[in-house]
Amino acid sequence: MAKKRTEVARITERGYWSEEDARVVVDAWQESGETMASFARRHGVQAKRVARWVRRLQESEERAPSSFFPVRVVRRADSDSRKVKSGIELVRRGWRVRVAPGFVAEDFERVLEVLELGAR
Repeated sequence: MAKKRTEVARITERGYWSEEDARVVVDAWQESGETMASFARRHGVQAKRVARWVRRLQESEERAPSSFFPVRVVRRADSDSRKVKSGIELVRRGWRVRVAPGFVAEDFERVLEVLELGAR
């Protein structure tokens, strides 16, 4: 714990915090059991700076994918090479897209572009 206090003190003395620095400070505050105001006062920083980093880190975690899955692309011989022979299902940000076998890849790409633009 003393090492963490030293690290927090080193970080709070600087003007700029990287995301990694902010994570150390936010984690230390959460582990301290103190109010944000008393923690910030004890470390000589403004509570609103700590609060801003709490929000930014939460937003960063919400945007980050929860997991990655390995993908392997397999090309199959087809008279129309643009058509995909297997179906696909994609779940992301609260929406689900199911595409039946035989879809045209370019059409699917366009659907994804539209969904991404709408999610912003």
